[in-house]
Amino acid sequence: MKILWDFDGTIFNTYPSYTKLLMEILGDGYTEEETLGQLKISFGHAFRFFKISEEQSRKMLEKVRGLKPEEFLPFLGVEDVLKKADTNVIMTHKEKEDVENVLTYYKYDRYFAEVVGMEDGFPRKPDPAAYAYLHKKYGIDLVIGDRAIDLEPARRLGIRTVSYQNHESEADFYLDDYRDFDKVILPHLEVR
Repeated sequence: MKILWDFDGTIFNTYPSYTKLLMEILGDGYTEEETLGQLKISFGHAFRFFKISEEQSRKMLEKVRGLKPEEFLPFLGVEDVLKKADTNVIMTHKEKEDVENVLTYYKYDRYFAEVVGMEDGFPRKPDPAAYAYLHKKYGIDLVIGDRAIDLEPARRLGIRTVSYQNHESEADFYLDDYRDFDKVILPHLEVR
């Protein structure tokens, strides 16, 4: 089994830290739930929704880059799924160095054959170019992400998808807890 993963909100629970930072920039007037909801669509979407200035946007992204690896917690059971896969790769909009620092901190770097980040020159999701590159190189069987833009490129390439903790995105499978992976996802992959 060869899995392409999104990073934020899929392997690591990064959104609580991002929500806190954005709320600091926004000041009073928005709830945590509303702020998180907009961020979960995408950073760009949230910045447009909240009418973030270029200066505020730059400040937010600097603060995000300044977060320490220990401020991101891996989701329960995710390491067991990583161990089951023959190959794991990541496609993210984050800087590759930041992702690799978090993976190394948790000793998850050993599970990944490749990390494709923003500096690799691929268009942003939902453009399928990075997914096509990884699929051609590794023969991806499954894409796991928490947002619609994580799954759309896979669907366009005919790769099965898992929507993690999000039942609103179109996907082949829905998973709320990685500890249920063997029961919910694995049987369907082996039949194909």
